[in-house]
Amino acid sequence: MDLLLSAASQIATPMTVLCIVLGTVFGVIIGVLPGLGSVIGLTMVLPFTFSLDQFPSIALMLGVYCGSVYGGSITAIILNTPGTPQSAATALEGFPMAKAGNADLAIGWVTTASTLGGLFSVLVFVLAGPWLARFSLQFTPVEYFALGLFAMTCIAGVSSGHLVKGLVAGGIGLMLACIGVDPVTGDMRYTFGSFQLSAGIGLIPVIVGLFAYSEMFLRVLEIDDEKPAASHFRVGFRMPPWREWRLRLGMLLRGSVLGSFVGALPGTGAATAAFIAYSEAHRTSKRRENFGKGEPDGLVACESANNAVTGSALVPTLALGIPGDPVTAVMLGALVIQGVAPGPQLFQQNLDLVYGIFLCLIVVNLVMFAAGALGASVFTRVLRIPEPILIGLILIVSTVGAYGVSGSIFDIWIAFCAGIAGAVLRYFSYPLAPIVIGMVLGPTIEMSLRQGLILSDGNILEFFLHPIASALFLLTLAMLCWPALRARKARRG
Repeated sequence: MDLLLSAASQIATPMTVLCIVLGTVFGVIIGVLPGLGSVIGLTMVLPFTFSLDQFPSIALMLGVYCGSVYGGSITAIILNTPGTPQSAATALEGFPMAKAGNADLAIGWVTTASTLGGLFSVLVFVLAGPWLARFSLQFTPVEYFALGLFAMTCIAGVSSGHLVKGLVAGGIGLMLACIGVDPVTGDMRYTFGSFQLSAGIGLIPVIVGLFAYSEMFLRVLEIDDEKPAASHFRVGFRMPPWREWRLRLGMLLRGSVLGSFVGALPGTGAATAAFIAYSEAHRTSKRRENFGKGEPDGLVACESANNAVTGSALVPTLALGIPGDPVTAVMLGALVIQGVAPGPQLFQQNLDLVYGIFLCLIVVNLVMFAAGALGASVFTRVLRIPEPILIGLILIVSTVGAYGVSGSIFDIWIAFCAGIAGAVLRYFSYPLAPIVIGMVLGPTIEMSLRQGLILSDGNILEFFLHPIASALFLLTLAMLCWPALRARKARRG
């Protein structure tokens, strides 16, 4: 109880409350703007976290994360253009409902389902996080090495369906993580005589370049003067009646469970959860003949699922130090910079911080509901900002973020080069998230491998004598082989 009161006192500070509100509202706006998404939203607020205390900075990031996942549903409904990939399934039912003159009712459905799904994921976070942390106390460096490999493979394996390209991107991240001083011998690696590279490549400039810069570079090439205007449909917020909700409570629970399960798996994400939940809703709904015409069952299922991912994705991130999805990969890097060391010891030594995150997620979801209910018609006006001005503003904020980490012009050049590289990789359909995962997990994988080799006198075969590590190695092999086996089965069919 003392820890819970201590956590509540952290949230009750004016600065934390302000960060929650501003972060959530900003996240919703980022979600409303098509093509930006959670990763770019987090990237843009990273420089502001350096001037904040630890908990307000975490509250700010959680607000942006949850708000951006929800915000994409607004443009999916009124423009048939998902603001984020997580909201792609929402457009299937939301836009037909808007065309029928019920855009405000559709926003009411998704706002409520998003909030309830997010709150359900907090329950999963509370129950599963400590258990997973206790289980991971059995881990030695060998198990952490196996777990790191498994996480890398999961992230790469679900990256746009391109396994080989995902693995290549993950390898790039691992190589970037090796630049600088060797943590064991003290030798310089891949610096090519450059003094600036001796300290390694900063995570934040790379994130800014890969996601924010590359997105803006590609948008510059695609600017269209005939960009569609904001929807002419009546927008706002209308709460669905209880009799309609009562028919869909089972759909809400099923979507929340699916989203929480998918989010807790390393390497998955809200977009995957949303489409799985939508497909399951279409299969089991008693009103399946209305799907594609504006059926609320589809909205409830996909929106509860994609927002349930937000809390459950933090389980592997905080308990094991493994990102649950590409967004939490960025958050993991920011947490490390803030002095938070994710892993089993977090639940042993900083339980008040963990409880604070629990409570913060609850408050963020409630603020998100208020933001959607009160500001739905206002957020849609952001769509009227001319795209050239929008691109310029994002580039300025991102540049400040890259420079503000260490005050080095070299970091701006790193971000610029990463932006060009990211644009080229995206053009050739290479996923960018595994690069961040490789940079975040690279040091852990390297240190655990070398420590494990020291413990086994250099005999790597002894790694397979550890039951947990052997199981993780088998899972890693299965993740690598499954896409090929599935493709072979499809060809036979």
